[in-house]
Amino acid sequence: MSPAGTSPRPSSHPPFNEGAAHVAAPSRFGGSSLDAMPDDIRAVCEETRAKVGFVPNVFLAYAQRPEHFRAFMHYHDLVMKGPSGLSRAEREAIVVAVSAENDCLYCVVSHGAALRILGKDPIVADQIATNWRTADLAPRLRAILTFASRVNEPGFAATDKELAELKAVGLSDNDAWDIAAVAAFFGLSNRMAGFMDMRPNPQFYEMGRAKA
Repeated sequence: MSPAGTSPRPSSHPPFNEGAAHVAAPSRFGGSSLDAMPDDIRAVCEETRAKVGFVPNVFLAYAQRPEHFRAFMHYHDLVMKGPSGLSRAEREAIVVAVSAENDCLYCVVSHGAALRILGKDPIVADQIATNWRTADLAPRLRAILTFASRVNEPGFAATDKELAELKAVGLSDNDAWDIAAVAAFFGLSNRMAGFMDMRPNPQFYEMGRAKA
């Protein structure tokens, strides 16, 4: 740090990350324009843009395959927004934890934004995005993420002991089903995002953070 009233010494180092290529396309396959979309898919994109101010790149990427878009979004909305004993913030925490384990940039960033907003605890949201095991979690949420992580393992098969451990913190069999459904669905989502090299919209990085 320079003494008060003096200018910092000129740096001999190049500007941070100078010369990096910044990928602007939604995915390695590009993205569909709104004008080219079927009416129902365009309506979903426009509704979302009116709500959050932009169209998430996952919409643009999947819109190139309309039937895949419809199937993906239908199940996404069911497991993430449908009736459940899990709160929406708990479900977003599952997505972020599993996506971090799977090194999925798109889902960690986009659902990390959703978790900061819905959970109203950006510190814990960032902890989960880095390593949920060392995050400051309540017993219920730790049990949820422990089981979600197990679902994410290759060759997973639930045990009676694991279901009993969920019941011990007040989670029902239907809650366990929902944990498994979210974790398994985002195992698919993470792998498709990796296949497409899907890139998060820049706006996601700032959502749910305190403004300076």
